[in-house]
Amino acid sequence: MLNKILLIANLTKDPELRYTPQGTAVCNLRLASSHIFKGKDNEDREDKLFITGTLWAKRAENCTQYLKKGSNVFVEGRLVTRSWEQDGQKRSVIEMQIENIQFLDRVKAGTSPEEEIGE
Repeated sequence: MLNKILLIANLTKDPELRYTPQGTAVCNLRLASSHIFKGKDNEDREDKLFITGTLWAKRAENCTQYLKKGSNVFVEGRLVTRSWEQDGQKRSVIEMQIENIQFLDRVKAGTSPEEEIGE
């Protein structure tokens, strides 16, 4: 089986960094991507996708340092399901576990995240 997703997307919010009790950095990115196509009336239509992506360790800290709302990124990863119970009801959400990220925006002089950020 193959579970792989590639997206070029913009951040809809600033990165959210937190740490696990063991001290590992984890960052959530709220991503937006779109697809433009012709509708039956031959008019352009836009299909928007919003998804949360999660990064860990050094990648998480780098994202918080270099990205902000509106930043353009290329992400590669896999889809995961997260489930929990709230007010007696089971809930679940599909998220992206980001394994690689590239910052697509030009960066300010003196910074270096022009290539893929590793651990």
